[in-house]
Amino acid sequence: MTLEIRFLGPWQVFAADEPVRIAGRRRIGVLTRLALNAGQAVHAERILTDIWGESSTATAAKQLHIVVSKLRQTFAPHITGDILQTVPGGYRLAVEPDDVDAHLFLRLARRARTAQAQGAAADALFRQALRLWRGEPLAELTDPWARIEATRLEEEHLTVLEDHADLRLAAGDHHAVAAELAVHVRVHPLRERPAAQLMLALHRAGRPSEALAVYQATRQVMISELGLEPGAELRRLHQAVLAKDPSLDLTVPAQQVTVAGSYPPAELPADTHTFTARAAEIDQLRTALGPAAGPTQGPPVTVIDGPGGIGKSALAVHVAHAVAPGFADGVVYVNLHGSTPGLDPLTQDQALRHLLRSLGLDGAAAPATSGEAAARYRSLTARSDLLVILDNARDVRQVRPLIPAGPGCRVLITSREPLAALDNARHLNLGALDAADAAALLSRLAGPDRTRAEPRAVERIVDLCGGFPLALRIIGARLAARPDLTLSGLEARLADATRRLDTLEYADLAIRASIAVSHHHLREEPAGRDAAHLLPRLGLLDLPTHTPAATAALTGWPQHRAEAALERLQDARLLEPGPDRYRFHDLVGLYARERAHQDVPEEERAAAVQRALHHYVATLWTAGRMLNPDAGLRAPVELPDSPFADPAQAGGWVQAERDNLLAVAQQALTGPDPATAVGLVVGLHWPFCFQGWHTQLAGVYAQAIEVAHRIGAWEDKAQISSFLGWVYRDQGRYDDAIAQLKTALTDWDRAGLPRRKVGVLNNLGVINTIVGRLDEALGYLEAGLELNDEAERPVATATLRNNRVHVYYRQGRFDEAIAEARLLVEQAPRTGPLADAGIAHGSLGDAYRHAGRPAEAAESYTTAVRLLREAGYHLKEAVSRWWFGTTLHDLGRHAEARRQWEDSVRLLRDARLLTPGEAGDILAQTVPETPQPIRNML
Repeated sequence: MTLEIRFLGPWQVFAADEPVRIAGRRRIGVLTRLALNAGQAVHAERILTDIWGESSTATAAKQLHIVVSKLRQTFAPHITGDILQTVPGGYRLAVEPDDVDAHLFLRLARRARTAQAQGAAADALFRQALRLWRGEPLAELTDPWARIEATRLEEEHLTVLEDHADLRLAAGDHHAVAAELAVHVRVHPLRERPAAQLMLALHRAGRPSEALAVYQATRQVMISELGLEPGAELRRLHQAVLAKDPSLDLTVPAQQVTVAGSYPPAELPADTHTFTARAAEIDQLRTALGPAAGPTQGPPVTVIDGPGGIGKSALAVHVAHAVAPGFADGVVYVNLHGSTPGLDPLTQDQALRHLLRSLGLDGAAAPATSGEAAARYRSLTARSDLLVILDNARDVRQVRPLIPAGPGCRVLITSREPLAALDNARHLNLGALDAADAAALLSRLAGPDRTRAEPRAVERIVDLCGGFPLALRIIGARLAARPDLTLSGLEARLADATRRLDTLEYADLAIRASIAVSHHHLREEPAGRDAAHLLPRLGLLDLPTHTPAATAALTGWPQHRAEAALERLQDARLLEPGPDRYRFHDLVGLYARERAHQDVPEEERAAAVQRALHHYVATLWTAGRMLNPDAGLRAPVELPDSPFADPAQAGGWVQAERDNLLAVAQQALTGPDPATAVGLVVGLHWPFCFQGWHTQLAGVYAQAIEVAHRIGAWEDKAQISSFLGWVYRDQGRYDDAIAQLKTALTDWDRAGLPRRKVGVLNNLGVINTIVGRLDEALGYLEAGLELNDEAERPVATATLRNNRVHVYYRQGRFDEAIAEARLLVEQAPRTGPLADAGIAHGSLGDAYRHAGRPAEAAESYTTAVRLLREAGYHLKEAVSRWWFGTTLHDLGRHAEARRQWEDSVRLLRDARLLTPGEAGDILAQTVPETPQPIRNML
């Protein structure tokens, strides 16, 4: 039996559908604070700060203990077990998030939006979410923290109401929606979105005069209360209603539309909800990003230039969100780091790789040179309807190859430089906000009640910030984070900080100073000391994201303590949240790196990085052993008990940590422990290979080979050289692959391990098989079989014999090929894991297919696909599915063949070995041409 807690309306607690009465403001406050973090630990210091606030006394901790005891006594007659648990440093409410109406509402809203985006049924989910609301949230609690949470929940409630209205309007439910929206608009007269929805509903209901009256009423309220005209979108809708624009009429209800295929990229960062002013600039940009007035010779380009901190990026993202729905092929976003302190600007190659990945091109399909990459990018965008945001550009040379080719595309660039030499470009120079707009922004950030109470302090802060939006946002964030801080108090601190005033003239330093203040505040708070300690140590790792597990290794703390510190940093706006992980804003990351070298002793820095590196090495190798237990590789560290229950869980960890693994490998290879770094790189191979990502490791392998050569680690060098040859093979670079593999043969001899040449000989056999040099291929495979000790490495023998099957049937020796493959199928359960058994069945299917025995081939492929899917070996599954489809087509089972081809192409696309466009072109053929990645493999 568990609790149900409801505060989306009058506060209620139920146990087994029976109400439980909770008396006392502090008891309600403590239970609410814990319920907002249902199932997670909450630090006692945070509870004391929120619930006791400024009235905290020396006995507050004891009072908290008493409150918790009283709550337990209240629950005892209703609940079996300890539902309010004591954990290190705090407390935990042991309920599922769905037992708290606010969490359930947010989850249902996310599901509804996902279903809506995918064209699935979303109406019932929206209605289920909205039925949870019974009134004002957290109405019984008046503390600042509770009002902040209530405001957040209410804003989400309104947004969900409006999302649901969009769905219903698209479904033709405009009559009912009009009645409901009329009430909504009266209660929230300054929200333009529901006003627009009401106008559209009334127009579709044949009530255009009422629709126009809604616009006039909204306009009068906005002018009266804000001194602003309605936004451009609402004004355009007004004109469309006046003109009886047929585009406003309903065509096909949304429920009847089937959405299929790949989803376009949607990479924009979150919009700034407090964005203020810039109305003229917004109109100018929306016009520039709209349809072209006439024929163009390329995509229209718009450049926003201005000094750092002036709000270029915020404006670009804000406008892009508004126009994004008009781009059928999506929105791609790249931060070019042209003026990011401490970080080098992205090279053209790096930026092109990002753009190609965004368009679905990766792995073996990625071009090898920058010129080819630029050409492929132009080809992929030639007929696209795509919005490209190039943020924080350095100069014209950096962005010129990043301009797409298609006239249907639009490009929006931000830069401190004017980029005047850029062809086909419009330019918008962005200046500082005037005093009135700056004060309005600060009012939105801090809250109108606070700014009205201290108008002279507002005027002074605006003056000190020089009208720079980023500086004002820094101030506003501090005010939002500290409800007890007065504007006059903050004004005095700004006035006394000479260095801070200087940095407000230079945006980068302003950010650094603000972060330093936030960091200092964490040191002063009992609940923030771990977070303050952690911040510079996170700067030791050059990772895209930080997980609780890696952070625990970095600090040497238990994972729950590391996670609590990460959450506190998120609360302090020093980390940004992601799914099960956290990320730095790039400038906060720079600050953390600076503090790491100033605050953390060198010996401690080295030890922390080594712990984190060993965490990734050990977990990676453990995942690799789970995926391929018979790989025959020697782990560079002692491996812990596996945290993974099965190969699927291991593969999921690899998928989630892909970018971090690549980053930690790069950092390790330039660090003080080259041996462990090289061991990490060796461990990347099989986990990445199972996902089809191993072709992304070419650069890492090349760097690791140099490191291994430098330290004389010939065994590791030989192994990585063999892996690099494998990568070149699957990229179709056969001459490079052979050269690399022959280097590996030499290095195995230098390592004194000549028997380990078996894997290299196998790869040489595979390459020669693919290119048709069958006698040479057979020679390499036979040499490998002769060299290998079958008793010691039976899997290697099975692999060599399996690849010999492919030589035999290509030579027309069908009976030998089938006999060899049958024997491998019989022996597979004894010699290797599911993946090896799946490969053996796939090879038997290949032998039958080439021998003209398609029925038997289909039976073998059926088993191969099942085993490879269960093993998580997606790349080999794609290969077997493709040839299974070919076999079924030969048998006249065309519908089944099409399904296998589609599944194979999906796996290749998921591995980024095909772009969505290439996948679509292949499947558009009646009998599709074999994809290049399939041709590069046996």
